[in-house]
Amino acid sequence: MDWITLLRSLQSDFIKRLASGCLLHCETEGQYSELTIISGERLKALREFCWQMAEKYKRVLPVRDVFISYLKGKLGEEVVKERLADFITEVDYEKRFGGDGNIDFTLTSDPSIGIEVKSRHGRIDRVRWSISSEEVEKNAVVVCILIQEDVSEAQSEYHLFLAGFLPTRMIKLKTGKISFGIEQLLYGGGLWCYLEQLQSSINNSSRQQLPIYKYLPKQEVLSKPTMNQVVKPYLKPEYSGEDLNLVYVKLGDEYFEKGEYTNAITNYNQALQVNHSDINIYYKRGLAHYQIGDYETAIADYSQAIQMNLHDAKSYNKRGLAFYQMGRLEEAINDYTQAIRINPNVAVAYKNRAEARSHAGDNQGAIEDYTQAIKINPDYANAYKNRGIARYLLGSQPGFPQAIKINPQDAIAYKKRGNARSDLGDFEGAIEDYTRAIQINSNYADAYYNRGTAHSDLGDFEQAIEDYTQAIQINSNYADAYYNRGNIRLEIADQQGAIEDFQKAADIYRQEGKLEALKDTREKILDLEIEESLDILNF
Repeated sequence: MDWITLLRSLQSDFIKRLASGCLLHCETEGQYSELTIISGERLKALREFCWQMAEKYKRVLPVRDVFISYLKGKLGEEVVKERLADFITEVDYEKRFGGDGNIDFTLTSDPSIGIEVKSRHGRIDRVRWSISSEEVEKNAVVVCILIQEDVSEAQSEYHLFLAGFLPTRMIKLKTGKISFGIEQLLYGGGLWCYLEQLQSSINNSSRQQLPIYKYLPKQEVLSKPTMNQVVKPYLKPEYSGEDLNLVYVKLGDEYFEKGEYTNAITNYNQALQVNHSDINIYYKRGLAHYQIGDYETAIADYSQAIQMNLHDAKSYNKRGLAFYQMGRLEEAINDYTQAIRINPNVAVAYKNRAEARSHAGDNQGAIEDYTQAIKINPDYANAYKNRGIARYLLGSQPGFPQAIKINPQDAIAYKKRGNARSDLGDFEGAIEDYTRAIQINSNYADAYYNRGTAHSDLGDFEQAIEDYTQAIQINSNYADAYYNRGNIRLEIADQQGAIEDFQKAADIYRQEGKLEALKDTREKILDLEIEESLDILNF
């Protein structure tokens, strides 16, 4: 069992105990506790600070709003400060005019590791925390605090729960914000250990740039140590006679093939301690970091490989993929371009650059790159499919047929062609494509949803409801399917069914932080409830 699975299992148990009130409570600073109680002089000091901040920023917002906002934040920070004690250092507000700069704490021993604290009040099953792309970029961890009481000027005591934490490397966010509930967090009891391991890994990574003998005590550095002197204790006996560098690389490769990427990284680290100038190990370690979602570290490894060989096309291409995953599209495109300059005959480099260009809004450039990828590899079904999408976005005739011809089992291609046909008003053709996609993948919720919309456009409400219902059965959190089914039920005069669907959609929109959709859905519910009450009065 890996550490993430373990912490998620503990989090599931914690949520059950939170609902029943059976929590761990320890008042000793620096020790873990699920519950923190703040009252008396401690709360008074926090209030005084927050009123000072409210007065300072009253020109921006009403004083009370600023006070409440700061108090929520400070209550959460107080929990983290008590639990981690001297392990962390809080931000000095006097040195950061206008706020904390999206970093609440840093590790005392390594100020480059930031910690963001998020505090919320609400029901366990509905409370959501959110984090922006800037906060993800600046922090290693986001810690979430749940406040039991509604925060106000008069509240005399607060019960605060350490709801959990998330490493920011696990958050796939390119722009804007993302929100998450308590069930998506990792158990807070693992926070200290995670930060210790993170600090250790960063320290080890920085040391790997220099020969290992430079870190031995001075009196021992009489001459450069041999490989056996430095690394032999780490090896199994059966490997002691082999070249140590190759052994570690071999072990790393074996772990990588099995999908055990952390173990692969450990062995590549050892190989680099033996030979820190092996460009291929940096590349392989970058691949492993990429697989676990640690794109920043992967970029550092690819950059090291490129620094050692400026004509390393494959490292440029892989670094471009890491930049792309982080939403840094311009840097990704630059790397793909460099890879193409070095080796212009690799189809995947054109395909990767096309995807980045498409996401950046350059659909014409994407079409040109997909076309070049197809010239190099005529059987490149993905390139055909994606070029069809790009052409469609430009208003040209879609090129999906070739992708489907090459791979007739590509459900996504059928769904995309169905979308194109639907937008052109060919609803019957769209339904045929969605049906084919469903035949290939019976759990394709989006295909059911889109087919339901096409049936609705043709006035076939009964079939539309069936398709929306099927999409909901596959994905119970498909808010748009509930919303559209509610609209159809209104058309067939099933007012109570419509209200139920809109209410379910509103609950999901709220959880997902989709405020505009939530507002629209609430207005529909209110209008229907008013109509219902008027009907009763008239009766």
